[in-house]
Amino acid sequence: MSLAEWDFELPPERIARAPLARRDACRLLALPRGGGAPEHRVFSDLGALLPRGALLVLNETRVIPARLLGRRATGGKVEVLLVEPRPDGDWDALVRAGGALRPPDEEVTLEPRAGGAADAAPVPLRVVERLAPGRYRVRFPPDRPALEVADALGHMPLPPYLGREDEPSDREAYQTVFAREPGAIAAPTAGLHFTPDLLAALEAGGVEIARLVLHVGLGTFAPVRAERLEDHVMHAERYAIPAATAGAVEAARRAGRPVVACGTTTVRALEAWARSGVAAGVTDIFIRPPWTLRAVDGIITNFHLPRTTLLALVAAFVGRERLLAAYAEAIGAGYRFYSYGDAMLAWRADGPASTQEPSP
Repeated sequence: MSLAEWDFELPPERIARAPLARRDACRLLALPRGGGAPEHRVFSDLGALLPRGALLVLNETRVIPARLLGRRATGGKVEVLLVEPRPDGDWDALVRAGGALRPPDEEVTLEPRAGGAADAAPVPLRVVERLAPGRYRVRFPPDRPALEVADALGHMPLPPYLGREDEPSDREAYQTVFAREPGAIAAPTAGLHFTPDLLAALEAGGVEIARLVLHVGLGTFAPVRAERLEDHVMHAERYAIPAATAGAVEAARRAGRPVVACGTTTVRALEAWARSGVAAGVTDIFIRPPWTLRAVDGIITNFHLPRTTLLALVAAFVGRERLLAAYAEAIGAGYRFYSYGDAMLAWRADGPASTQEPSP
């Protein structure tokens, strides 16, 4: 399928640049399971839209301040975006510099961020190996773990389309209220709309909640360069599904209760497990039409960029034509798009998943 078939026009004023004061006050476009016109709601209405007994699965990954700024020995500026840790303690990173980097001997100095801790000191970072254009293996000092350095010196890795630098408030605003395990370099943005009160109300109303972790990385936000969508190669992302969550999904399947994933990352984790039987590992699955969904019946998601794998994943639930029509309606109705924007609740177009347990 041509990538051009996944395009749409979005007026710049529809891009949300900052979060709302109250997370669950955003708008929610609900696509009914049986078809028909979308419903215009607010996110706090979610309890009225999820049936009693539904299983809601959340991604507990926590965004790290993965964007680090520094200088080369020549004085030239360097920007480092941590991507993922390696088994030996080094990290894969995207590195931008004014000239060619020279691994394994290049050492850059990471600088404290403006407004950070008063006692923050510069940290040396060695560029060890070139892995691909713009992607390098980097090494932190033995006594300065990467996550510690990122917390002290790093910036939140806001998407470039926000058109602004991160602010101190983004350290919590660009984080779900249930974020637990550090490792993501982008937020699972569908989860940004939940509040503790809303989660409590959902449980009180009979919605079961389960949790997993998929660390959002290049697999989620890397742009599609191929002319045909199916020629795109997904980057692998790390995930872990606790035994309790696996058991909850299997029980819901047997009982015919819907499993609703919060975000595309949760869908990827659940579908990877449903196909492989592996509860913790890495996945590079590329969910797009036509995709037979084995573990998930519905998805809560934000409005995504055109020509992206995220858009294609949501289309696996509702179909490309219906999804693009819903996006056109949302644009016309003034919905806010992308990471800090509004939300959508979509159900699979082919009815509920099998009531059998997920299997490879």
